[in-house]
Amino acid sequence: MAAPELLSGWGRTSPTLATVHRPDDLEQIVSQVTAPSPRGVIARGLGRSYGDAAQNAGGDVLSCSKLDRVLAIDVEKGTVTVESGVSLDTLLRVLLPLGWFPMVIPGTSYVTVGGAIASDIHGKFRHGSFADYVDRMRIVTPARGAYMLEPEADANGFWATSGGMGLTGVVTEATLKLQSVETSRIVCDTERTNDVDDCMERMLERDHEYRYSVAWIDCLASGGHLGRAVLTRGNHATFDELPVSDRSTAREYVPRTLLAAPPWIPNGLLNPVTVRAFNELWFRRAPRTTHRVVEGIKPFFFPLDSVRDWNRIYGPRGFVQYQFVVPFGSEQVVRTALERFSAARVPTFLAVLKRFEHDSRSLIGFPMSGWTLALDIPASPRLAPLLDGLDELVVEAGGRVYLTKDSRLRPELLAAMYPRLDEWRSTRAALDPDNLLRSDMDRRLDLSGAGRRGS
Repeated sequence: MAAPELLSGWGRTSPTLATVHRPDDLEQIVSQVTAPSPRGVIARGLGRSYGDAAQNAGGDVLSCSKLDRVLAIDVEKGTVTVESGVSLDTLLRVLLPLGWFPMVIPGTSYVTVGGAIASDIHGKFRHGSFADYVDRMRIVTPARGAYMLEPEADANGFWATSGGMGLTGVVTEATLKLQSVETSRIVCDTERTNDVDDCMERMLERDHEYRYSVAWIDCLASGGHLGRAVLTRGNHATFDELPVSDRSTAREYVPRTLLAAPPWIPNGLLNPVTVRAFNELWFRRAPRTTHRVVEGIKPFFFPLDSVRDWNRIYGPRGFVQYQFVVPFGSEQVVRTALERFSAARVPTFLAVLKRFEHDSRSLIGFPMSGWTLALDIPASPRLAPLLDGLDELVVEAGGRVYLTKDSRLRPELLAAMYPRLDEWRSTRAALDPDNLLRSDMDRRLDLSGAGRRGS
């Protein structure tokens, strides 16, 4: 039953009202996509895009949560076919006991497969992005209804839909390539670095030894300790690397939520004083030199998933996640960003630095070979000039911001950040000539170009 709901992204900023539909079969999705309300329609998974990508003020939103079946597993080929509403958490619970693992995993398990494709999500360092390991997917478009997309048969449609923010069609099913693993554990090396230059140097020197690499950055540190970091890298543990006491549960995956954020937290709880204290504690608890441990999938990949509704800690105003990538050779942009955040005393306790080895094949995909920095920042009007200035630096360096995380980019910078934007718009127009697939992000950025055509 359709009903009006107030929706926001994970950052809890800019909520808007839409009519939410919860289809449970393909026929209902086709009907809704081909004949939506005058304000159009957009799909929504678990609501983990940070901004307004899965909102549609005054229009229709298709919640895909009922499309949650695992349809087939081929243990010989290492593939799984699922409906688009299946979460990565569900996938891990099903696949790990069988010795399989997704090729690309983000920082939360509470993402649907459909959302992972629409955002072409990335992981920690290796393996490119999610869509690189999609064998095929079924989508529903206004022009063609339901049909299968494969990268070899329809490269433009496939790579426009991957990373296309849901604006080319609604993904309803996908077949994914997997990697084999012996256990549900990670052999993890952790160490402190003195500053951001030291961190990047260590990553360049030894990342090739690991499958996953990520650094937590202290954004309030300054001077000789600018961007001091805790660098964590890891590989899937083999059976022989497990302690003897853990071998009987080598492939077990039963993650638990340990805490829940209070339903209401005042604005201002995260301020320079409290965040500086947290950052000092987090940095000091890490070992000075490389320390190896074996830990579970959840604490390594999804530490914040242990706190239910952790986004509430930013208070009712919510928060902004700002993530950019710049090519190798543009390390100064990362340094400058950290200098400006430190000087402005912006209270962010979650800042993450990673490397990408490959460019995204998606027409408006985010990853490129280079450095990516992501920061969670309490929402505040004073952020605008700071982030606008950083956008200019990112553009000058040939970089871009991540649309899935965005809630405030100036639309005039979009084409400079995404040079294949016109190619994407052309492919999208063939799949949705009447601009029926719309979202708040699309209207804010004029992502699809529909605003220029008077739609």
